[in-house]
Order: sequence, then C-alpha cells, then structure tokens
Amino acid sequence: MNEKAVAYVLRLGDDALVAAQRMAALATWAPQLEEDVALANIALDLLGQARALLTYAGELEGQGRDEDLLAYRRDEHEFTSALLVEQPDTDFAATMVKLLFFSAYQRLLYEELSAGDDETLAAIAAKSVKEVAYHLSHACAWTVRLGDGTEESKRRMQTAVDELWPYTHELFASDSVWRGYGFDPAGLRERWLGIVEPVLAEATLERPVDDWAPTGGRDGLHTEHFGYLVGEMQSLHRAHEGVSW
Repeated sequence: MNEKAVAYVLRLGDDALVAAQRMAALATWAPQLEEDVALANIALDLLGQARALLTYAGELEGQGRDEDLLAYRRDEHEFTSALLVEQPDTDFAATMVKLLFFSAYQRLLYEELSAGDDETLAAIAAKSVKEVAYHLSHACAWTVRLGDGTEESKRRMQTAVDELWPYTHELFASDSVWRGYGFDPAGLRERWLGIVEPVLAEATLERPVDDWAPTGGRDGLHTEHFGYLVGEMQSLHRAHEGVSW
C-alpha cells in the first residue's frame, strides 16, 4: 500500500465530501427557487467527486473500506479536509464567498491532476474540473452581483470575505503528503489569487491582508463546527448500521 497516495486521495475526497454536506444542508434555504436548484446540483457534483475519490482511496488502501465506510465510519479526527469547507454558512454571502474560494482552488488543482501519471486520479480530475468550472462561474456572478449591489449586500459580502480569507492559506500549505504524491498545491497560490482578486475588485470588495492563517484540518484538527457536521452526516448510518435500501 502506498500510504502517501491513500492520504493524498483521502484529502481530496474529504474536501469534496464536507463541502457537499454543507451545500446540501442549504436545500430550501436559497433566496430564490432557481438558486435552490443550482445549489442542490452543486452539492450533487461535489458528492459525486467525493464518492469517486473515496472509492479510489479505499482501493489504494486495500483494507476493504469502501466509500460508505470511509464517509460514515471514521471519527472526527480521522478526516483530513481543509478548515475552509467546514465553516458554517451563516448567510448566503458566506455560501458564495466560500464557493468562490474553494472552487477556484479545486479547478486549478484538478487541472494539474488531470494531466498526472495516476490514470485513475487523472480521470476523476478531468471529469470534476468541468463541474467546478461551473461552480466557479456561479460563485463569481453572485459575488459581483452582491458585492456591487446594495449597501447591505456589500456589507455582508465583505464580512464573509474577511472571515473566510484566513482559511484559504491552508489550501496551499505544503507538507510530506502533498509533496509525496500527485501535484503539490503549494505552487497554486499565485494563480488562485489571479482568479479571485479580479472578482473581488469587480465586486468592489476589499482583498484582506494576509495575516492569521489557521491550519490543522489536514492533520485531523478541526474547528468546533466540524463535530456537529459529522454527527449529522453520520447519524442515519450509525443508527442503522448494516441496513441496505
């Protein structure tokens, strides 16, 4: 078993899984019916990515764990998702800003992985990059619309940008896992800024200074929000273990 490969793919899968769980929880809470459908479709895209990646991680691990066991039978500290994706959606502004930051990162990373040596991971990335390109476009449109909108919408968007910006640094923090397999996203920060900064500028939002940069998610150290998210996500499976539909 290539432990670095397993850890690498699990990170990608956990990111997508947690992002999907957060997005799915917004069903019926969007500001308009059409947006409800859009957010549900984005959540399904992310869930599809998570399923493919977790299935592949289980195959690489070779210990009989499939996507369901990896999603529903790991404890909180065993997940290695980034802190950004677990942050709560306090309002629609936070949802769109988080989607902007995360989808820009995913698009760049999947583009690199789609040309990588791991054929299975490359195939998953090639399919996923088309999906996250739409996610990014959707987030960009709403960021500009709300940032350059009313005084209240601008205030909420700026608050979301300020609160979520620190968590973006972890996406590009290199370590032995990122360096040991696939493509190290550490080199993507400048390209990511090249996507995000023009959107913030068009939305008349201020780009925060780089200061506080919390980490820990990649090592299983999460924020206080994560336990509640995992508990909700796993509740049905743990209450009815082994049940099939």
